[in-house]
Amino acid sequence: MTLRKTAGYLWNPISMVGLLLAFVATGLIVAFLAMEMITGIEHPYIGLLVYFAFPGMLIFGLLLVPVGAWRVRQQRRTTTPEEIPPYPRLDFNDPHKRHLFIFFVLASVIFVLIVSIASILGFEFTESTTFCGELCHTVMTPEHTAWSNSPHARVKCVECHVGPGAKWYVKAKISGLRQVWAVATHSYPTPIETPIENLRPARDTCEHCHWPEKFYAGRQKVFYHYAPNKENTPREINMLINIGGAPKSPHAKGIHWHIGTEVYYIASDKKRLEIPYIAVKQKDGSFMEFMSTEKPMTKEQIATAKKRLMDCTDCHNRPTHIYKSPGQEMDEGFASGKIDPALPYLKKVAVEILEKPYKLQAEAKEAIAAGIPDYYAKNYPEVARQKAAAVNQAVQYVQGVYSRNFFPEMKVSWNTYPNHIGHFYTPGCFRCHDGKHKASNGEVISKDCNMCHTVIGQKQENIPAGKVVNQFVHPVDIGDEIVKTNCSDCHSAGGEDIPGGGKL
Repeated sequence: MTLRKTAGYLWNPISMVGLLLAFVATGLIVAFLAMEMITGIEHPYIGLLVYFAFPGMLIFGLLLVPVGAWRVRQQRRTTTPEEIPPYPRLDFNDPHKRHLFIFFVLASVIFVLIVSIASILGFEFTESTTFCGELCHTVMTPEHTAWSNSPHARVKCVECHVGPGAKWYVKAKISGLRQVWAVATHSYPTPIETPIENLRPARDTCEHCHWPEKFYAGRQKVFYHYAPNKENTPREINMLINIGGAPKSPHAKGIHWHIGTEVYYIASDKKRLEIPYIAVKQKDGSFMEFMSTEKPMTKEQIATAKKRLMDCTDCHNRPTHIYKSPGQEMDEGFASGKIDPALPYLKKVAVEILEKPYKLQAEAKEAIAAGIPDYYAKNYPEVARQKAAAVNQAVQYVQGVYSRNFFPEMKVSWNTYPNHIGHFYTPGCFRCHDGKHKASNGEVISKDCNMCHTVIGQKQENIPAGKVVNQFVHPVDIGDEIVKTNCSDCHSAGGEDIPGGGKL
């Protein structure tokens, strides 16, 4: 009875439920935060509960408390209006009201403190890669996996997709609501479409770390390949990549000339693979227009089409979410010593197994675990016995290749999203540098390979030992097709160094 008298108007089911929800939510927030700090575990669903569900439960509970008290007061006023005034009286001389006021102040301080901490940690949680990559695990698994194996694996998603400033943070969160709805209703496309139309310009994000004016020299790079033959014969291409000199200056040249000069283009497809129109700003402020000789646009189409100012992401469109072809993954495995090149036809066998259609990752891993040992048991029984450990190591590596680059649940594989850097598996540079974009004065955008890279040396089966090579030599003699045909026309299908299952 004393407790009921002390509680006053709060003694009602609604207020009691509200207080219970508030106390339980507070206890859960404190308990989960303590567990997270002690164990170091950062799980997306725990974060969702701690930073959103439980604070929401706390606020809802505290809102119920005055609602219930107000209902009781109004009910009592209807029966005895002369005893209860329209508005509450705050008299600190009344011990009961003074105690209630002190309790209210202390509870408010605790409430504000808890909600403030939860809000700050909640904001940090929404900025984390755990939130971006693991919360919607089915949808984001391909991109999160590719990010975790990329050169930018220590860069948070928001640093590129949102960047600094409140304006883009708000825009990103509003856009995120639409994405959450798509996940909740299973209305998202498979695969997820790219490029992102409203992605923040690279000059606001990438260039905070990658300062174009400082990328002025060439860069030597060695490409390691292995032939899909019995010996997994090593191949090597030593190149000087002409990054360029002094971008955004009168001496701009090389690959980074493209960001030192204003270049606009029109793409006729969503993936920006087909570029029929290019405009380059000249020193006098005029524009030189280059038109595709195969698919020219009319003046009316050019006037109404959306022109895009070229930036870093038009070439570096997969700087983080990088998927690698089976052939490239096998080359890297041989070069790094993770798999044994002494296993006959390992590259060819692995690529063929990886390229088969599977409905689930588990199904693919079972096929790899059975297929590679079976091949050596049937065709090279002596190798299977003597190199059983190497075969098992190869199985594990190839299973890893599949899990990094194939996601059948989302209909994503290594070649779903074209990578515009280079031109081996996708048109890349040749979208513009194809020798088929011509200006009105007759000037053509060149397809000369030496504009971007210079061959310093090359080693492979069809090059005699010690011979100096300064032009790329194809592993198979394809005649004039090396100039007429884009590399990707042959290599994009199977992800191998030599199309057609590696048959010479």
